[in-house]
Amino acid sequence: MVDESAPLPVVDWLKGAGTDDPYVEGHKCGVCSAIYLGVRSHCSKCGARDQIAPTRLGNKGKLYSYSIVHRSFPGIEVPYISAIVDLEGGGTLKGNLINIDPKPENIKFDMPVDVVFDDALGRKDQDGNSYVSYFFQPAA
Repeated sequence: MVDESAPLPVVDWLKGAGTDDPYVEGHKCGVCSAIYLGVRSHCSKCGARDQIAPTRLGNKGKLYSYSIVHRSFPGIEVPYISAIVDLEGGGTLKGNLINIDPKPENIKFDMPVDVVFDDALGRKDQDGNSYVSYFFQPAA
């Protein structure tokens, strides 16, 4: 049974929005183990066809790259940290790094991070639906 009042996922690969067990779903090649976001029928790495299967991605990773954003669209609070994280077990995600002061001296490449799921900054669509997103935060 689907809870009509449950928040919606901000992207198709975020599964379990509105439950106690949200996660990010990747798609893994059964031939070369490359991992992608979004559904696909062939692997861009090895060219295998019809060998891609859904896989649950890890909730821990390491910071690969980041940018501190000081200018954005109206209504978006700045500064914020846009980050790319390599996940344990494979897969790479882009998202915001939260719960850390956005100063370069506080952010270290390869620092361990956790994937966390939370309200998508309080935003709602025109129908009043709320959304859940994933974020990164320094590992506890």
